[in-house]
Amino acid sequence: MVENATTNEIGDLNLTYLLLAQRLVKEDVATAMFRLGMSRELADLLGNLSLSQTVKLAASSLLLCRFRFDEQSMLSALALDGKSPALQQAHTAILLSGQRVEASR
Repeated sequence: MVENATTNEIGDLNLTYLLLAQRLVKEDVATAMFRLGMSRELADLLGNLSLSQTVKLAASSLLLCRFRFDEQSMLSALALDGKSPALQQAHTAILLSGQRVEASR
């Protein structure tokens, strides 16, 4: 029963993520690509999914989004208190801009 609940929660998270990604892509592709860490090809693919395709994709039992901080040191640097919100946001943007963009496969 717990596994079923977890699978449902993953599906809900996937759907929320996909709908957010689609909205961001439709509003501003370049900004969406930066914020989501994805290639133009992947952004175009997400932006063109139908609602039924989006729901079907979201039903996966695997998370479709990924944690972008692969290094403990980067996450620690961003999580430290003491920085103003504006400085924290700028620092995060600088660190993320140096990460490799995921290509569609």
